[in-house]
Amino acid sequence: MILVNGEESSTLDALDRGLAYGDGIFRTFLLRDSKAVAWTRQYAKIVSDCARLGLQAPSRAALEADLAHIAADSPDCVVKIIVTRGSGLRGYAIPGLAQVRTVAISSPLPIYPHNHTEQGICARVCDLRLARQPVLAGIKHLNRLENVLARSEWNDPLIAEGILLDVADKVIGGTMSNLFMVRGNTLLTPCLSASGISGVTRERILAAAPALGLKTGIGEFELKDLYAADAVILCNSVIGIWQIRALAHQHWQPHPYTQIIRKLLEQDID
Repeated sequence: MILVNGEESSTLDALDRGLAYGDGIFRTFLLRDSKAVAWTRQYAKIVSDCARLGLQAPSRAALEADLAHIAADSPDCVVKIIVTRGSGLRGYAIPGLAQVRTVAISSPLPIYPHNHTEQGICARVCDLRLARQPVLAGIKHLNRLENVLARSEWNDPLIAEGILLDVADKVIGGTMSNLFMVRGNTLLTPCLSASGISGVTRERILAAAPALGLKTGIGEFELKDLYAADAVILCNSVIGIWQIRALAHQHWQPHPYTQIIRKLLEQDID
């Protein structure tokens, strides 16, 4: 199902600035039993990302009406919400009368191999290096060509994810995921002040860690730090938690924290 400004439609104005310039933001998450998982956090991210781009965020009530419409048809699915600056003529200048456009799309739940969860995944280090742009860092904006090109670097079905570094060779995350390293009883995650996307599941893990007796740390890390970790965990709002089993020359056994965090996220819906 596709909803454009709350109405079922499969068309978009060709002058939409999201199409022309990537001028907008998006969020992707699960509907589970007709309920949007971690919806309060997801909506807060939509509002925050819109504010950073100078967009008027759609109201929570309007988006919840879209979710209810989708849930009536598909109570368990993946939902992607896109907010663009709306339509405008050629040129980068923001139209004075531009009105935001909201698109809500439902997709079937993906089917991943069972061993992704039980045994972990194989990953690779991408050749592409992310640019540093603090103004856009952390935002899930519509300019995702870096991720598209990085993901196009491999077609081996045994490789489930690619690890992205920035132009300073600092670890940022995966092509579609945030990243945590386990070191002792501490969860370490890359700083996203210059590049990368700040995901809701990353936020939830950071918030939940103290209840597990885990410390957390945010900083700059290199590949050598990744290889030296006790475990490397990838996360997003659709896959949940995957541990890396193999990356280049390094191999890891399943770590107990992986399953503990996964179960906590399943219990903590919002």
